[in-house]
Formats: sequence, structure tokens, C-alpha cells
Amino acid sequence: MKPAEQNYSPLYYLAALGNGGLAVSFFIYMMFLLPHPGTPMPVFADWSRALMEGSLAHRALVVFSLSGVVWFSIGHIRSLIWNTKQYLKFKKSGGLESMMDSAAEVQLMALPLTYAMTINVGFVLGALFVPGLWTIVEYLFPMALIGFAVVAYFAIKIYTHYFANLVQKGHQNWTSNNNLSQLLAIFAFSMVAVGFAAPAAMSHIKVTALIAMICSIFFLSVVAILGLLKLVFGFRDILERGVSTEGAPSLWILIPVLTVCGIAIVRLSHGYDYLFDLSPSKGSNFVFIVVFFSIQLFIGLIGYRVMKANNYFADFIKGDKLSSGSYALICPGVALMVFGMFFIHVGLVKNGLVAPLSPVHFIMILPLMAVQFKTIKVMKTLDKKHF
Repeated sequence: MKPAEQNYSPLYYLAALGNGGLAVSFFIYMMFLLPHPGTPMPVFADWSRALMEGSLAHRALVVFSLSGVVWFSIGHIRSLIWNTKQYLKFKKSGGLESMMDSAAEVQLMALPLTYAMTINVGFVLGALFVPGLWTIVEYLFPMALIGFAVVAYFAIKIYTHYFANLVQKGHQNWTSNNNLSQLLAIFAFSMVAVGFAAPAAMSHIKVTALIAMICSIFFLSVVAILGLLKLVFGFRDILERGVSTEGAPSLWILIPVLTVCGIAIVRLSHGYDYLFDLSPSKGSNFVFIVVFFSIQLFIGLIGYRVMKANNYFADFIKGDKLSSGSYALICPGVALMVFGMFFIHVGLVKNGLVAPLSPVHFIMILPLMAVQFKTIKVMKTLDKKHF
């Protein structure tokens, strides 16, 4: 029996989430480096045209990106199916009941978080591999809204049960809560927010865009208030007792939260300009993108120093210790790479601060590629240990 089957936890959904995030990270290369006139994102016609008529560089980009998208999308689906089967066994065996009404109940938020990623992966695969899909995209946006609404419903249901019980009883044992794992719920809500923001940015039907924008803003508001609350109490416990060794990866969870919230804000700004007939102002997103990316880099540095000091990498990545929470290391790496691409292209290239396809442009991308491939290496190591 696989180690992951022997000690199953809902946190193993983060393995599926990581695969989905890596698939999207390869799509980001085409998003910013492959011309896609007439559509806000590259579609089948764009990459097929590049393969037939494009330069050698564009052909290499397409092959490289599509290979990553396909490989990690398959990994996402495979891991999602495995987790669903294991979760049903876990629930039937009474493991779920033992988690309820405790701090560990927040781990269940990994489910809506992952299924929200599944919708994103499906949208990317549809755009890339279904010819002509963009011609009927306005019919698909309402379906996407329904899909994210279903995910949002279960996310709210899980979290309100957990939080209402906490507020009502107020006597949970928090001695093992000296980490930021409670931010998993915030991550889930932010993923729902960025999902709703996509139709808000891309739909040309104002009713669809308006509904999507309101829903996205709602969940961004939830992220803001709950995120602040959880950060304050999480760091209070960490500073009182020191961060728990097994929960140390949670120090990086704010990185993907900032990434998906940042992307949601960029998308909403596009939708806002369309809904209110405004011309997009140059540099409108520059400051917040730089702020978010700066915070991510600082959090990454602090988290790395802490995990290095308590031998987390030596024990849980390279060593024999196993923790399902180790998969929480994947999303920060993906998120830093993805938002780094937004920083370069939306913050710098789009505003004329860096010349597109210049040596400086590609030099700036190289560190992000290094982070991406280091993340893939960690994922392979974890898969070998756990599966």
C-alpha cells in the first residue's frame, strides 16, 4: 500500500492542486509570449498558426508550453480521481468524523480549492484544444459562473460549519495551531474570486460581466477580512511557541493567495473599464502589482530561512519523514512564477518600461523559470515518497 493511502489526509488534494497550477504556469508562457490577436487569451487557432507559419522561436514556445500543459493536466486529473476515491474511503472509515469540530476541520477547504482549479484547467484545455470554441465562449461563461457558484457553495458550507462551531464553543485546543494552515480557507475563497473574475474580464455581455464582477468582489472582501483575522491570530501563536515543524510550509501560503487575488484585481480592472465605458489608464495596475510581488518575495525569503533552520527540507523533502502538508510547498512556487510573469508583462512590458522580446525581457524571465523547474523537482520528489 502506498504511504499516502496508509495515512490519508484531505491535504493530499494539494497534490492535484499543484499539478493543476503547474499546467496553468506553462500556459502563462503562451499567454504573454505568443501573439493572440482578437482574443484575450491564446486559443487553438493561435498556436496552430504559430506551428504552421511562425518563427522557430514561436514553434519551440508552443511545443514547450503545450507539453507542460498536457502533462500536468493529466497529472491533475489522475491525482483528483485518486483523491476522490481515497476521500470517500476516509469518510466511510470514520476519519472525517474524527476531524470535525477541531482545528483540523479546515483541511476540508482543500476540496473546493482544488475543484476550483479543475474548472480553470478545464477552461485552459478547452481554449487550447477545441477548435472554434471561442466563437461560443459567451455561452460558456454562464456555465463557468454556475460551476464556480457550486464550488463557492461548498466552500461556504464547509467553512461556516467550522467557523460557527469555533465561535459558539470557543474552547478548541490550539496548542498545535502555531502555523498558518488556517489560511487554507482564505486560499480557497481567493481561488473562487479569481474564477469569477475571468468572465468579468472577458465577457462582452454586460449582465454576465456584472454578475461575475459582483461575485468576485464579494469573495475578495471575504478574503480580506478573514485573511487579516487569521494572519493576526496565526502569527500570535507562532510568536508565542515558534512555528511547528510540520506546519512550516504554511508560512508560504500567503504567496498563492496574493497571486490569485492579484490576478483577480487585474481581471476586474479590465471588466470595470468595459462595464463603465472607460479607457484603460496606463500604469493603472503597476503599483499594486509591484507591492504584491515584493511581499511575495519577502515572504518567500522568510519562509525559506525558517524551514532551512528547522531542517524541514532535509527531513520532509530529502529525508524519511512524511507529511501530506509537504504538498503545500508546490503552490507557492507556481504562484511566484505566475505572478512574476504578470509583474514583468502587465507591470513592465505593457507600460513600456521594458521592451518586449528584448534581452532584458528574457533575462527577467529566467529566474522565474528556475523557480518553476525547482518546484517541479520538489513535486517529483514528493510523489516518489508518498505515491
